[in-house]
Amino acid sequence: MDASIRDRLMKVSTATLTTALFKRGLRNQFLQNVAPVAPKGRNMVGPAFTLRYIPAREDLNRLDVFLDPAHPQRVAIETCPAGHVMVIDSRKDARAASAGGILVTRLMVRGAAGIVTDGGFRDSPDIGALPFPAYHQRPTAPTNLILHQAIAIDEPIGCGDVAVFPGDIVVGDDEGVVIVPAGIVAAIAEEATEMTAFEDFVTGEVKGGRSIVGLYPPTDPATAPRFKAWREKHGR
Repeated sequence: MDASIRDRLMKVSTATLTTALFKRGLRNQFLQNVAPVAPKGRNMVGPAFTLRYIPAREDLNRLDVFLDPAHPQRVAIETCPAGHVMVIDSRKDARAASAGGILVTRLMVRGAAGIVTDGGFRDSPDIGALPFPAYHQRPTAPTNLILHQAIAIDEPIGCGDVAVFPGDIVVGDDEGVVIVPAGIVAAIAEEATEMTAFEDFVTGEVKGGRSIVGLYPPTDPATAPRFKAWREKHGR
């Protein structure tokens, strides 16, 4: 993705992005019941590369399926492009793992930007210790084979009650994950950057004792020149 857009998205919160998206009528872009395996203190940003699971069928989902190098889960790990975020549709079911520590480590080493599932990861303590953003519903232990069957790669999916299309931009922070449609990502990144600057200004004003009335939203005519002066001082 464009480096300047990525840099902007690395510096804004998912909360700010959801507001910018809401202004354009997009109300359902934040993944529900999906949280960081461990906080990283930095954003995850990248285009979506998707993997979809369906309910496992016992005659097709035995342990020996992993002997096949064309198994969709293995292919997804080995073909996710560098800089992309793997997003897994696990049908919001965390009773069995979407992936484990070895696969997530391989994804990291290959240069992916992160991994997201609306199910759960096994080996979550190991995954949380990696310098790699990972998001799930909750930890789990059983193999995915008892519940999930990998079926499709890089096609539209649902994850956390949100539609995710390949190439959509995935942004995660220590609160959660938001999906930004690729066609409007430049405008959203610009607006979120402007919103973040104003909110940082407002936070400083509030810490200094100023009331939010007339400040947030900025209905007091004195707010605009104060914000302009703040931007000049801070180079924002």
